[in-house]
Amino acid sequence: MDDIVKAALQKWPNVPDCYGWLALDARGDWYMRDERIQHAGPFPQVKGSRITHDKLKAFIERNYLADSAGRWFFQNGPQRVYLQLEAAPWVWRLQWSTPEPDALESGRPSVSSHTGLAAEVRSCWLDGEGRLYLDTSLGFGIVHSQDMLDAARAVEQGLWAPEPLDAAEAPARFGFVREPLPG
Repeated sequence: MDDIVKAALQKWPNVPDCYGWLALDARGDWYMRDERIQHAGPFPQVKGSRITHDKLKAFIERNYLADSAGRWFFQNGPQRVYLQLEAAPWVWRLQWSTPEPDALESGRPSVSSHTGLAAEVRSCWLDGEGRLYLDTSLGFGIVHSQDMLDAARAVEQGLWAPEPLDAAEAPARFGFVREPLPG
């Protein structure tokens, strides 16, 4: 968490929490959901405005946390802005240690979050729609759709053995909340 955020929390400790105004999609993109968008429909059917400003995205990512109930939020100064999650709290990006296709057999993919944090894979899960999830040292998340070929290579090489998953049961099983509500 940024020092300026910590200072704001001490200065204004009783700022009310915010719900419904920020969301994370299954590709790791952040979306602002103003009141008009919230009334237009639920996330992800109505996404809102994708955040493209690099410094704002970096600020959100540095201050992205979860509370003890598994509700993910962005600590925006003294205010917690609880997020709606399309799939999971993390979106995993994969990269093989070597770019040569023949060398992929001897390597293993590195895994990093949509926020740039490195993670170690503990288990692999596949839902009924063919989406691949990883439980890692950071927690549970979905593999980015652009990285499915690399994930398939890891599965084919026996590095990961996907277990079946009902995506609707993932929040309870892995301890996160897709749509936090006040109270």
